[in-house]
Amino acid sequence: MNNDYEYLKKKVFSITGVDLNAYKENQMKRRLDTLIKKRGAKDYEEYSNLLKTDKDIREEFLGYMTINVSEFYRNPDQWEYMDKVVIPELISRFGKSLKIWSAACSTGDEPYSLVMALSRHIPLNMINIYATDIDNQILAQAKNGIYGEKSVKGVPQDFKDKYFEKVGSSYKIKDEIKSRVTFKQANLLEKNYPKDFHMIVCRNVLIYFTEEAKDDVFRRFHDSLVHEGVLFIGSTEQIINYRAINYTRKNSFFYERED
Repeated sequence: MNNDYEYLKKKVFSITGVDLNAYKENQMKRRLDTLIKKRGAKDYEEYSNLLKTDKDIREEFLGYMTINVSEFYRNPDQWEYMDKVVIPELISRFGKSLKIWSAACSTGDEPYSLVMALSRHIPLNMINIYATDIDNQILAQAKNGIYGEKSVKGVPQDFKDKYFEKVGSSYKIKDEIKSRVTFKQANLLEKNYPKDFHMIVCRNVLIYFTEEAKDDVFRRFHDSLVHEGVLFIGSTEQIINYRAINYTRKNSFFYERED
């Protein structure tokens, strides 16, 4: 019987493609131990066998480890800076056909927020957001586009009136916004990132990664941006060595590719 965490990491990688070495160990072990107990597995070996044979348990694992917490217009002051400074600068440099990636997009709040923010500057039919997450169940929720009151509380009132339909106690985002987002399953720990983005948004996700994994992701985001493209990160994050990666810091949460 094998109860070793190193054993579990190897099995998880072979079954799901997720490299647990990139996550903070103590935090991830606590979460996994809770999940293993919930499933009634007596040790890591038994749980890894469940992961291999049961699709629902694999999906549950991916959802549980990614900690999907999201809301529209999270940290409104940062979205205001995007509206007043970042988007106008990007349009001035690159025109209105902007290529934007919402990475680790969770339930879709963020890419839909991006569409609405851009709609103040660009016609809707010119807006296209590429949105990715590791969790297919969460992506299904994102495509469905139905949210509770708490999720939409930060949405500007004019957007809430224009782009949401009240369904009972929930809010459903309208198809004219949904149609501007393309969702795809993807793992940030994989090596091949898409290229040539004018802006990448990845917020409040990398706090669960080790410092080495975060550095690697920030470097790959840099390579995925065009020259003078912008990376928007979360209020819980910072790029300490941004100069070494060839970013210029526009403010605390927006970084520009320098080279």
